[in-house]
Amino acid sequence: MLRVAVVGSGPSGVYTAQALVAQDRVPDVRVHVLDRLPCPYGLVRYGVAPDHEKIKSLQNSLRTVLEHERTTFLGNVAVGSDGIPPERLGELYDAVVYCVGAATDRPLGIPGEELPGSFSATEFVSWYSAHPDAAAGGFALRALSVVVIGAGNVAVDVTRILARNAQDLRPTDVPHGALGTLSGSRVREIHMAGRRGPSQARFTTKELRELGGLPRVRVVVDEAELSLDPAYADPSAHLSPTVSSPPNVPPPTAAARRNVEVLRGWAAAGREGAGPGGPPVRTVRLRFFLRPVELLERDGRVAGVRFARTVPDGSGGVRDAGTYEDIGAGLVLRAVGYRGIPLPGLPFDPVRGTVPHLAGRVLRDGVPSPGEYVAGWIKRGPTGVIGSNRSCAKETVASLLDDAPLLAGRRSASTDPVAALRAYGLSPVEWDGWLSIERAEAALGRSLGRERVKIPDWAGLLSAARSGGPAGA
Repeated sequence: MLRVAVVGSGPSGVYTAQALVAQDRVPDVRVHVLDRLPCPYGLVRYGVAPDHEKIKSLQNSLRTVLEHERTTFLGNVAVGSDGIPPERLGELYDAVVYCVGAATDRPLGIPGEELPGSFSATEFVSWYSAHPDAAAGGFALRALSVVVIGAGNVAVDVTRILARNAQDLRPTDVPHGALGTLSGSRVREIHMAGRRGPSQARFTTKELRELGGLPRVRVVVDEAELSLDPAYADPSAHLSPTVSSPPNVPPPTAAARRNVEVLRGWAAAGREGAGPGGPPVRTVRLRFFLRPVELLERDGRVAGVRFARTVPDGSGGVRDAGTYEDIGAGLVLRAVGYRGIPLPGLPFDPVRGTVPHLAGRVLRDGVPSPGEYVAGWIKRGPTGVIGSNRSCAKETVASLLDDAPLLAGRRSASTDPVAALRAYGLSPVEWDGWLSIERAEAALGRSLGRERVKIPDWAGLLSAARSGGPAGA
């Protein structure tokens, strides 16, 4: 028997487990999927916006893997400084695959970033996704104007949640406290700003179009900013994939051209009454070629963002134009990307924010470390879509299976890893405990006149895992 621990139960971890139990090269592989949280699914549960139900339905296919007869889910098991050290974990399993993702946001590195009222987008997403680590105080949403810094799907997600009618979220599993706060939001204007043009933005056309379909939301696009984009300036660039680009600069992708085309249409229309349902209640302003240089302060809190205006540099990047623009805001959300953090006991590349590896094999001083592997964002950085984790996991598993003759017998055959984890002082939540959490969240939803509602705190989740009874909202 080859016993493997997979640390992390998000898509990369579950796809790793799937590749291990589905293969036929090495017989009788048993997989324990460990997670610091008592709940599985990682960013599918705690990162996908509640109104993106189709993407969240991916949990159903991940569930099939975690219910496989040779897979065991063990939640509430931390690895590292707050839990079991990697070296001890390596003594319990023949191999360990770390799929711990990229757990923190990239900082802006500008003055005022730490002012009250300035938050990472991850903090906001964690709050409306009921992550148990979310700040207890949550978000008051008393500001009339919000600036979202970034031009990726996360920036679009938080912009959409701020702009939409909160009652549209009532059928989702958004926590009840967050739903109440969103219902009472005073936000009337959201500025989403990127430092480059729309053809270089990271959001998808589908996410972008969703903004234009929000009831009673006006979307404003500055045509003067769009005109700076190479895919806009050439009248045929948004139609023809054969238009030449400057030397050494790849032409805009088909997706980038679609984004520019959507924005071009909005700018031309003026978006005076975007979305159905009557006069607009909120306005979303999509801004481009703005680089944040400082968060402004008033009375000890954030009061806005100072941006340097940028222009294309002819080489695929941007340069400062020498002018500035201040946008007032009582709330600033920073959505400029994720970054991996060191896991105590594992090597770490601080520049890339990843664990050094060779085809998934962890490298210590440039040499593969027997029995240690990585997959997902901690392996390749925060790039790609959810499906990208499947091929990433397959590469790592192929390396592990190649190494299988060297790995067998590394652990004591008589050692029960679950019993050893308990002896170490941990209290694993097994699959039955997760099913109890699911039942408790369904009961909580019924008690509030809603469908399933997430339990947002550690105490409530662990209590539900033990008893299955409803917990507080």
